[in-house]
Amino acid sequence: MRVNGKNLALAAPTSLADFLQDADYNSARVVVERNGEIITAGRFADVQLADDDHLEIVQFVGGG
Repeated sequence: MRVNGKNLALAAPTSLADFLQDADYNSARVVVERNGEIITAGRFADVQLADDDHLEIVQFVGGG
């Protein structure tokens, strides 16, 4: 799997929600594109990741 330009190996089948949690992303503050398609937050738990997926994850941060 490729995430933000880096190759990662999936140890086991996992959902996008579990991947985000394990990678310390706050799922309420990210936008995820999987293979060119935007995945809405409501679908994170339903999307199963595969080794050939390409993810782009953008995390929103606050500041002033």
